[in-house]
Amino acid sequence: MPATRILLFLAGLAGAAGVALAAAAAHRGGAGLETAAMFLILHAAALVGVTALAGGAPGTAAARVALIGGYVLLVGLVLFSGDLAARAFLDDRLFPMAAPTGGSLLIAGWLVLAISAAFRR
Repeated sequence: MPATRILLFLAGLAGAAGVALAAAAAHRGGAGLETAAMFLILHAAALVGVTALAGGAPGTAAARVALIGGYVLLVGLVLFSGDLAARAFLDDRLFPMAAPTGGSLLIAGWLVLAISAAFRR
């Protein structure tokens, strides 16, 4: 399933970005970078789990809903962590309300994952 492979690839990139931001935070400091790194690493692991769930039951409603949740998490992660990193490195934000929008999408993604349990047999 290409959507699963793409999500796994992007989870790997998120994990790598999280480790890089953690290193940057250790050298230059900044609570925003630490938070962005933590969110990237934590959600990268969660996205790997989503791909395992979806890959275990390909083509089912549960897999589709889980993948939707995973992609919502990914978009939220990019907005939230990206905005925190932009503030640290560029002294500017991605766009107004990027971090709160990303945070809201992260919450929504987790809720969609919870809902995917209803579709499992």
